[in-house]
Order: sequence, then C-alpha cells, then structure tokens
Amino acid sequence: MQSGLYVGISSQIALERRLNTIADNMANMNTVGFRSTEVKFDEVLSKTQNDIGAKVAFVTQGNDYLSTRNGEMQRTGNPLDFAIKGNAWFAIDTPAGQVLTRDGRFTMDELGQLRSIRGYAVLDAGGAPIQLNRDGGPPTVGSDGIIRQNEQPVASLGLFTADVTKGFVRHDNSGVITVDTPQPVLEGIENSVVQGYLEGANVNGIREMTQLIQVNRAFESISSLMRDSESSLDDAIKTLGGSNA
Repeated sequence: MQSGLYVGISSQIALERRLNTIADNMANMNTVGFRSTEVKFDEVLSKTQNDIGAKVAFVTQGNDYLSTRNGEMQRTGNPLDFAIKGNAWFAIDTPAGQVLTRDGRFTMDELGQLRSIRGYAVLDAGGAPIQLNRDGGPPTVGSDGIIRQNEQPVASLGLFTADVTKGFVRHDNSGVITVDTPQPVLEGIENSVVQGYLEGANVNGIREMTQLIQVNRAFESISSLMRDSESSLDDAIKTLGGSNA
C-alpha cells in the first residue's frame, strides 16, 4: 500500500512539471519566434521486492524538449524583420554567450551593426557580428541569407542548428542556450531566410488549454487515490493493532 503512495507522489511531481510548462507556453503565445516546451515522461520500474513479486512502476520527473513545429509567418514589410523556414536558428552574442533565437526583429545601430531587439549583436555563419553600411541604403536579403546594399553583397545572416535534445536553457524571449555546440548551416535548401516577415509562437492555445484541464483532472484523481490509500493503510494498522491486543 505504501508503494501506491510513492507512485502517486511521483505522478504529482510529474504533473506539476507539466503544469509549469503549459503555463509558460500560454504566457508566451504572443512572443515572436517562441517554441513551446514539451515534457517526455519515462516509466521507471522499482527494484524493490514484494510478497507477490510484482514490479512497481514510477514516473520520472520528465525531460524537457522543444517543439519543432514552425510558427505562423506574419508579414510586416520591415526590411530588418526576418523569419526562418526550417529548423535553423539565428545567433546573437550576449553576456551569457552565444544564444540561438527565432526572433528576427533586428535593427541597425548608429555604427551600422545589426542587433537584436534586446541590443545584442547578430552573428554571421563565422560567429562574427554583422556589420552593414549605415549609409548604404536599405538592405535586401535573399533566401540564402546574403545581405546586399546597393545590389552589392556586404554580409550574411548566420543560420545555425543544434541538438536541443541534449539539453538547453531559456534566455530572454525565444532565445535558448544549448548544451550541444551550435553548428553553422553552410548550404542546403531545408533552411532559408524570409525578409519582411516574423515567425509567431508555435503555441496552440486551444491544445494547451485542453492539456491544462486534463492535467488538473489527473492531479485531482491522483490526490483522491492517495487519500483513499492512506485511509486504507490507517484502517489496516488499526485492525492489526486490535488483533494483537
């Protein structure tokens, strides 16, 4: 009976983690380039022996991973707004190191350097800050990320990939810092840049709300089962205590 309590506690811990990710996803429904967090739970079989030889299954706390669904493209017409088709990322230089982001709201500072909305330098494929000509006219960017001013190539937007399943932490808006070292995308047609567009969050509000209801119901059901199990344990103790009297 105590095993039932332990299983219930492990389930509640897992559900609480899922609840936190749902709340974070819903809070960022309007965040440009945000990719929702999902949680994968695994079953762990206890090595504890019991009288009937049954294995007790527990739920792990879960591993976070990012959804790879692309968000909806939103046309802005701003020549310094960019979106990515595919699963690559832009890279920005921050005090925390290189951060990957799908937020393509860039600006040009007074020195002509391309910067993120937070003021961080946007990087090219070599990991260097992108420098433009402040007086060179509005930039045009092709699907390959090449930046041109007055029809002359001046720089290139860096696109990067990384295995986020190896671990990541959030950084500002839609940024992530990955355990896996980001690698530049040097060629290929799977990833491309679109100028004058932004990518919305890939959060499905209806889906998240449905999951929120399901998680709350599951939490309540497990709490009820744990109360019943604890009550049965108390009754058993009282009965055994009475029989020994």
